Amino acid sequence: MAAKKLSAPKPGKWSLREGLLTFIPGNATFRSMRSRKARTGVLFILPFIIGFLVFMVQPLFQSLSMSMSNVQLKSGEGYSQVFTGFANYKYALGVDPYFNQYLVQEIGRMAVNVLATLALSFVVAVLLNQKFKGRTLVRAIFFLPVILSSGVLPGIESQNEFYNMMQGISQEVANASGVNLSAALQDLLSVSGVGGGLFDILFQMIDSIYDIVMASGIQIIVFLTGFAGISPSLYEAANVEGCTGWEAFWKITFPMVSPLLLVNCIYTIIDFFMKNDNRVMERINDVMYSQFRFGESAAMSWIYFGVALLFIGISTLIISRGVHYYEE
Repeated sequence: MAAKKLSAPKPGKWSLREGLLTFIPGNATFRSMRSRKARTGVLFILPFIIGFLVFMVQPLFQSLSMSMSNVQLKSGEGYSQVFTGFANYKYALGVDPYFNQYLVQEIGRMAVNVLATLALSFVVAVLLNQKFKGRTLVRAIFFLPVILSSGVLPGIESQNEFYNMMQGISQEVANASGVNLSAALQDLLSVSGVGGGLFDILFQMIDSIYDIVMASGIQIIVFLTGFAGISPSLYEAANVEGCTGWEAFWKITFPMVSPLLLVNCIYTIIDFFMKNDNRVMERINDVMYSQFRFGESAAMSWIYFGVALLFIGISTLIISRGVHYYEE
């Protein structure tokens, strides 16, 4: 019986077999354009993979081991571990007075901020993709939040006495005036019967506008990269067919950049969960560095990590249904 010839992968999602054949020479899948791009992408992230295996795998398993142990510091001897099973997880979820409360609050804040960040970054990217004078300068201005939100400047900002003094003066002036526009508008809508859950989310976005803008720089750049990859011939053909700008946006622009919507969503969720001002992170650090309860803090970290993975999975499942992939 003749051997079965291996064929190139069909358009769409790859199976595990086709993914393995991508890296095995001598078959049609290995020679396809899509496989060559996949191998190039793997080479691009290879330094991160090596760094993760060398520097992160051991601490990761050590943290998992500590989360299931009673960790006690010993003077001059480091620490000792006594296996306790899931006792630390039970403490984090059922005994700690703050962890569950902060976790629920941050999940809600994450959902609102992720939606607002994706919407803002997409709209700004559409505007910056237009041709106008000074476009390069405007793009650079919108990239400034990436620099300003780096790990160094927020630390300088929080430790700067002049900044703290000016922030305190601003807060005192707001309190002395007795006028809070956001709260006043919420009260007005509530009394009139218009306010509801939707308005609560809207006002939460308004109150967090600074954080949303500061977190949207990378997403804007990713969307701009996607817009630059769309062939102008598609718009020319649509124009010849009498397609309006609005129709071209929904039939060409949005479907072509929809894969990047998934990328930006995952990045935004991870970025939010890793913020230093996150109350869950603050609680974990407090349990670790103030109370020296390393086992409980490790269990909280793994619960937090699991919640982040859960939301990434849910977001991927929802958004991937509307993502359009185009084969070259």
